[in-house]
Amino acid sequence: MADAAGALFESLLSVMTRLRAEGGCPWDREQTRESLKPYLIEEAYEALEAIDEGSPEHIMEELGDVLFQVVFHCQVASEQGEFTMAHLLARLHDKMVRRHPHVFGDGAVANAQEALSQWERIKRGEGGSEGGPRSALEGVPRNLPALLRAQRLQSKAGRLGFDWPSWEEAWAKVREEVGELDRAAAEGNAQQVREELGDLLFSMVNAARLLGVDAEDCLRQAAEKFTRRFKEVEAAMRATDRTVGEASPEQLDLTWEAVKSRELGRGTGSGGAP
Repeated sequence: MADAAGALFESLLSVMTRLRAEGGCPWDREQTRESLKPYLIEEAYEALEAIDEGSPEHIMEELGDVLFQVVFHCQVASEQGEFTMAHLLARLHDKMVRRHPHVFGDGAVANAQEALSQWERIKRGEGGSEGGPRSALEGVPRNLPALLRAQRLQSKAGRLGFDWPSWEEAWAKVREEVGELDRAAAEGNAQQVREELGDLLFSMVNAARLLGVDAEDCLRQAAEKFTRRFKEVEAAMRATDRTVGEASPEQLDLTWEAVKSRELGRGTGSGGAP
């Protein structure tokens, strides 16, 4: 099976080369590293949606699209004389072996947490982007969605012991930040409101992490739930020859509660609505 996968991967590389070559696809030929950036992000999110749906066929398709973006970027790099797919694979192979001494060497770990801590220690010892020691927070991309980036930063710091002892103490910090935001809002200080709201969101991510849930995924699911319910409100309004904009706040509230009650009765979604 590995031989078959290798042959198919070589074939995929050949397809990419042909697409970019003279006489290939005009669209593919004019793409640059910068122009491809949105597609890399888009394909990654489509893969996340497929995982949420749980369809193996859809997951396979979307992961293939993510892989093709990697192949595309390698082709661009190869054309510019920077690196090839072989260089990328060799570096990835060496890194995975180096960071798993408990599998490929004489090291030993007792559990997944020890394996993760070992990974971080090895990574920090490899040198940072400027040649010096790596920060424990290095490797968390600035362009990650803010909630996800906050959770990744907190997780990395937590592995070094820089963390709240429990979710209860993290939640007490959330309450503290709510009070600070209240005061800033009462004072009408816009800049302070921005800062305190940021601190509150960051603290809520911390509490979510210590409760064992992913804040980014929670918010994404909440947004999906709101979208689903709002569309039902729109449908209910259309059934009475009105739009949402034409209905009174009281009518909208009653319709929203009816939609929520029906959904919870069907066992769809979780918890209350915004």
